[in-house]
Amino acid sequence: MAPTTSTDFGFESLPWEEKTSRVRGVFNSVAGRYDIMNDLMSGGLHRLWKAAFMTWLRPRVDMHLLDLAGGTGDIAFRFLAGGGGGVTVTDINQEMLFVGKSRAKGRRIDGNIEWLCANGECLPVPDASVDAVTCAFGIRNMTDKPRALAEMRRVLKPGGRFLCLEFSQLALPGLKGLYDKYSFQVLPRLGRLVADDEASYRYLAESIRTFPDQDTFAAMIADAGLDKVSYRNLSGGVAAMHSAWRI
Repeated sequence: MAPTTSTDFGFESLPWEEKTSRVRGVFNSVAGRYDIMNDLMSGGLHRLWKAAFMTWLRPRVDMHLLDLAGGTGDIAFRFLAGGGGGVTVTDINQEMLFVGKSRAKGRRIDGNIEWLCANGECLPVPDASVDAVTCAFGIRNMTDKPRALAEMRRVLKPGGRFLCLEFSQLALPGLKGLYDKYSFQVLPRLGRLVADDEASYRYLAESIRTFPDQDTFAAMIADAGLDKVSYRNLSGGVAAMHSAWRI
């Protein structure tokens, strides 16, 4: 049962049961400009990070992937282009899924992807049914992260792999001042100018700061029952990839 206490929404504290709807509102608001904002706010680095993510995953034709919080399809498209088999994309935001479906049709690959509107903390997916689970830039927005991790382990087949790409904590502390200035001054202004939504991008910057650091998150993954946990920093810790297996 979920705690009845408060949780974080960026730097704001709010009742536990309200976070999911608030997060849904954020991404419903930015869905139409989500991909262009990813390019602008990362300077295109997110493309290199996702390429590294796929290289570490090593897609295979016999691999079925479950991609959580993957609404606009970026990870699914890369997985299929890299030689992967079928993909099930889940996202709690229907608007994000609409964007992903439209992009898939434009690429003529929509038949290879199943789109599922679902909460990552309670997946309508059978036990031990997928070969790999990925989550890119999504788990920090989930309310009950331990429960989400437990769900990911549940749906993995024995021998299956979990891989997460998420903003993390800088490994180069000398960059902190510049990074904070960009995150809290430049990024919200970009959100206002490009997506007409300054508040959502201020929340996204804050949510990065409240997400556990690399070692703490690795311990959470192990606590969920996954094994062989490891991580790799990207761009000096701006982002990190965590890998684990269901044994």
